[in-house]
Amino acid sequence: MPEPDRASVSRDLEAWLHGDGDKTLGALIDVFGKRSFALVFVLLMGVPALPLPTGGATHVFEVITVLLALELIAGREEIWLPERWRRRELATEGRFVTGLLKVIRFLERFSRPRLTPAFGHRLSNVGFGLVVAAGSIAAFVAPPFSGLDTLPALGVVLVSLGVLLEDFVLVAVGLAAGAAGVVLELAVGKALFDWAKGLL
Repeated sequence: MPEPDRASVSRDLEAWLHGDGDKTLGALIDVFGKRSFALVFVLLMGVPALPLPTGGATHVFEVITVLLALELIAGREEIWLPERWRRRELATEGRFVTGLLKVIRFLERFSRPRLTPAFGHRLSNVGFGLVVAAGSIAAFVAPPFSGLDTLPALGVVLVSLGVLLEDFVLVAVGLAAGAAGVVLELAVGKALFDWAKGLL
């Protein structure tokens, strides 16, 4: 199957979600090919990116995201997963998927290719993987129920959507969001450390 073009990511994703065939992680990877990395990162980190304290419930998503980012850093062009994971059914209905499609459609309306030669190369893929791994780790180490995982996770989602749409401006916005999340985590962590130190 030919890979979807950048202008129709939401259309192709919606067609897959509502079409015939298995709704498994492996099937999604087969449809989107090389760009399945970015799309799977969006799906995995979309939940911790919601402005709701997760209490650590999304740690499994963050761990899987880091592992997949390491594959990208190692030079893989397509996702490799154990067959057991490839057979996992994906939730194709509900508020999250509906909201995700709306966000992608909105971005497609205003996004356009910017600095497209920067995408799809070995070096840029390594950089993409490093950014995703860093943002996912930052979300993972955020204190439970603090909501501090939101910005790093949102940064991963925006960078991944920027890669899907080949829009470097969107990537830059994602980088800024992720960096702001890390700075906020460090600031809160320092404040808590100083407070705890003062109690001793």
